[in-house]
Formats: sequence, structure tokens, C-alpha cells
Amino acid sequence: MALNPAAVGTVGEPYQISWTSKDSLLYAVSLNVGSDQLEYVTENSTGVVQKALPTMPVVLGSGQGGGNSNPMRNVGEFDFAKLVHASQAITLHQPLPVEGSATVVGKVVAMYDKVKAAVIVTEAEATDASGKPLYSTRSSVFIRDAGGFGGDRGPSGAANEPPASAPDHEITFQTTPDQALLYRLNGDRNPLHSDPNHPAVKAGLFPKPILHGLCTYGFTGRALLNALCGGDAHRFKHIEGRFASPVFPGDALTVKMWNSGAGEALFETWVGDRKVIDQGLVRFS
Repeated sequence: MALNPAAVGTVGEPYQISWTSKDSLLYAVSLNVGSDQLEYVTENSTGVVQKALPTMPVVLGSGQGGGNSNPMRNVGEFDFAKLVHASQAITLHQPLPVEGSATVVGKVVAMYDKVKAAVIVTEAEATDASGKPLYSTRSSVFIRDAGGFGGDRGPSGAANEPPASAPDHEITFQTTPDQALLYRLNGDRNPLHSDPNHPAVKAGLFPKPILHGLCTYGFTGRALLNALCGGDAHRFKHIEGRFASPVFPGDALTVKMWNSGAGEALFETWVGDRKVIDQGLVRFS
């Protein structure tokens, strides 16, 4: 099995996605949003206008965009069991509607040779029904034992590193032991998050099924939204971060934030004394 560096620049065919008010409600409920923020979990409360959480683009179109729409189709062969989600970014060009449709185009933008592993970076651009930019995403995956193809090593060293001072804001959310069973209804049905007999668990790689990285990401987005944007999704513009270590359902997630300038903050997410998301940057108005 070998990767194909020539796949960098591959653009997928445009594909259509759509979502409903119910999808927006489910995403919010799967992140334990409650009655203190009815605008995210109800559509018919008196005097309340429903809104979508700003991290919701990570689940939109889940399971769609296969075949020629998938820019990863030409990257070569690798063992999917050795692939993990490495980082995720979202840029919102306008507030995400609670229901709607969009056209998405994906692209492979980089492939890095880490010798004993490889990193593949993809981007996707979503436009609304009128053709205006809606949101952009940037993701990277880390693939063990897929390096050594002679490619660029890529960037190294920490990015968005917070100061040594105490954080300006800190919020803790408690996940439930069944958190992944609810979050998986957004579209990611990978049994690694639900099956206690999954090969990775049986092999001792994990003591039990792990929480979706993007679920941790969503909880992190909730903390940033509440602390920095007053709970208003329309003020939330951009989020990026790197997945540092796994989270298990039932863990408490503590998000630490440092103001770094007008409309920007750095952040990290922790479980106890273990960092689970780092190199975090958020932009807001």
C-alpha cells in the first residue's frame, strides 16, 4: 500500500447537502444543550427564534459526497484502521441557517510525509442556494505507517500556543456515559464509539469505546460560544484546533480560553490533567 502525492490539488465534483430544523435540534441536544438556551433546542417556544450551533457544519452532509465527489479518491491505498482525525477548522461566512441546502466542493490541499506516518489535509467550500459562500472547513487526518513516500515533511512545532498565565475564561461540561450513543445519530455510526467488542477495544488500544472527536469539538465550541459570544451564534466566525488525545463518554471537559486580541482567543480543552484539544484559535465579533 502506498500514498500518491500527485493527488494534492484533486478537486471533487460538487454535491448537494440539505438539513432540517430537526437536524439542528438533534445536533444541539447531542451536545447536552438544555432549557437555558432554548433557541438551540426548540423551534416553537414563545418569543424565541431557533438558531443552529456554529460547529454544526462538521456533521452536515454526513455520508454524502462519495464517489467522484470525494477528493480523497486519488490519494492511494492505506489502512483505514490506522487513520485518526488530526485537526479541524470551520469558518462561517454567514450565520448557519437552521434548515437549508448547500453545494459543497472538496479538495486535497496537502500531503505531508512524517516518515513513520502521513498527514493529509482537505478543505471544503459550501455555498448557499444563491451561490454565496456559507462556510468553509479544513480537516487533516494522521495515518500511521503511511509515510516514507518522499514528500514534504510539512509544518512542525506548536501553533496557537497560549501564554503561561491563567486563562481568562474557563468552562467545564460533563459528558454522560451514553454521550456517544446520542451523538452518533448525527451521522457518524463508526462502531469504535459504541461497540465494546470493537477490535480496537479487544486489542487493548482503548479500555472502552471512545467519544467522537467531533463531539468533544462541539462541546468546546459551546464553551467558546457562551464565554466569548454571549451565547449568540451570529457572533461566532471561526474555530480551529488539533485533537491531542482521546476522550471517553462520561469524561468532564474543561475548556480554557485566553484573550489574544480584538475578536480572537486561544483555547485548549482538558480532561483532568490531560490535554485533548490544543492549538485552538477562535474568532468572533
